[in-house]
Amino acid sequence: MKEKLKKIISNKLIISGLLIAISIGSSIKLLTVEPAPLPGAPIKYTEYNNYMIFKYSFLHLINNNDLYKKYPHEHYDLYKYTPTFALAFGAFGILPDWLGLILWNLFNSLILILAIYYLPRLNIYQKGLILLIIANELFTSIQSSQTNALITGLLIFAFICLENKKIFWAPLFITASVFIKIFGILGFALLLFYPEKWKLILYSIFWSIVLFLLPLIFIDFSQYMELFTSYGQMLTNDHSTSYGYSVMGIMHTWFELVFNKNAVVLAGAFIFLLPLVKYKMYKDYNFRLLTLISILIWLIIFNHKAESPTFIIAMTGIAIWFINSEKNKLNIALFVFAFIFTSMSPTDIFPPVVRKQFFETYAIKALPCVLIWFKIIYDMVTMGNILVKTKEIDSNAK
Repeated sequence: MKEKLKKIISNKLIISGLLIAISIGSSIKLLTVEPAPLPGAPIKYTEYNNYMIFKYSFLHLINNNDLYKKYPHEHYDLYKYTPTFALAFGAFGILPDWLGLILWNLFNSLILILAIYYLPRLNIYQKGLILLIIANELFTSIQSSQTNALITGLLIFAFICLENKKIFWAPLFITASVFIKIFGILGFALLLFYPEKWKLILYSIFWSIVLFLLPLIFIDFSQYMELFTSYGQMLTNDHSTSYGYSVMGIMHTWFELVFNKNAVVLAGAFIFLLPLVKYKMYKDYNFRLLTLISILIWLIIFNHKAESPTFIIAMTGIAIWFINSEKNKLNIALFVFAFIFTSMSPTDIFPPVVRKQFFETYAIKALPCVLIWFKIIYDMVTMGNILVKTKEIDSNAK
């Protein structure tokens, strides 16, 4: 029975098919729900509101409208991404909603699935386990039609390219994540570990210029600058409105602390950088992989806007960490804590009153991720053997 289960988990078609089915099924479910008004508002909105935000951002861009003001007759909430992403989303936005939504969610899922399967030094069984662990978080992310699975996949692909000496393409994946959501900038820390740093810097500048200039295909430069002014104002206003499921959320809801969010982020960045002073460890694959994992978790636990659908990013990092980790009691306990209290917290295994008054009120979803992140930082700083020496990819992993 054990061998049969292992064989199933090692089957790419079965595991990929399961996640693709989750993506398509979730999209179809969203399409079948009748639009409904928000409490106290007469306008009806679809269940795939984020998709509508992205779709209309492309239309607003090519029609020379401000991307960053409210359009309540089209969707609720604001567009919070760059003009470049608005342009790129035109590939989906020009399609009928039913097709565009399915393809958009499928695209997010496939990028992440491929990224996991291309990770080096993991066998096919380990990769299948990682995808099974994150399946519920992927479902949560797809239900919101957000970009989180895509960002996760892009950062992992950057790591893969760097490991395979594809130094021209690695900065593209990191830069693309930044042009979706600015916090992806932390991914550039990966470049520290690899040779030909000047080339990596130049390629990063090149891809930044390319992605920055793309919207000028449709708008003039003066309007583009106005968009970025509006973008900056939106981010400033957005920064002050919430604490999210994050370190800030825990500090605020648990201890009612009043603090500067930027100071917390800077403190988090300082702690993240502490292990990187160990430059002699840069040659160690496990150290580099831990840094990727640390980035994926950091992006969520220090994000003041972190919400349940964003945790596909952190949970992917945790899944990779656990599958490669030494299976001691502490690591197992931390993983089980994360799987139940992070991944499963939005599900019906917990009564609605518990989800609302405990998990949401006290930002509990973030807590296991915070603890695991500090454990990773500690092990990196002390050169702990957090990762078991992984084997080279065998013929079955190809």
